[in-house]
Amino acid sequence: MGEEYIPFASLPWFRFHFIENEGMAYGWKLAGSWGKIALTTFRLVAVAFGTYYILSIIKKKYHNGYVFCVTLIYAGAIGNLIDSLFYGMVFEFSDAYAQNLAKGFWQQGFMGGYEAILHGRVVDMFYFPIIQDMTLPAWMPIWGGEPFEFFRPVFNLADASISAGLISILVFQSRFFRNASDSSAEISKDNQID
Repeated sequence: MGEEYIPFASLPWFRFHFIENEGMAYGWKLAGSWGKIALTTFRLVAVAFGTYYILSIIKKKYHNGYVFCVTLIYAGAIGNLIDSLFYGMVFEFSDAYAQNLAKGFWQQGFMGGYEAILHGRVVDMFYFPIIQDMTLPAWMPIWGGEPFEFFRPVFNLADASISAGLISILVFQSRFFRNASDSSAEISKDNQID
């Protein structure tokens, strides 16, 4: 694990770095096998709720931009859920290449991998250390003199989709929810006593 490939010599910070994340964001994980089952179950419940929520906001005719952003989050959640459910069942061992499909996978189905259902790992592969080999100034509290690297996390397309959806909702919330605040202002005017 940890194999790395730099596809463009002119962009040395654009890297593919293969890592299997056993937990959630930033590698946080719950302890043991039951922790993995709990995390995967949470992802299943979140995707089920996401399905209900998207159908609900479409029916209520929310702003199309908001629906799109929520759909980005939902798509990312599904991508991470699929990895979490099945990834360890498809491969015999962990490496960055597809040459390790479980022996007999096509004949036996999901039986020859290195993990059971609900125990898969999420594969992260994008790594963009744009600023590296920098040391923070010594006068800086807490982190003074420490090495600094931006952007350190390794992530996947699902993570990028979730982040883009969340950031877009935060940036465009006044546009997305303008109608909701206008209608609540009208209701409060109607409820005023003259």
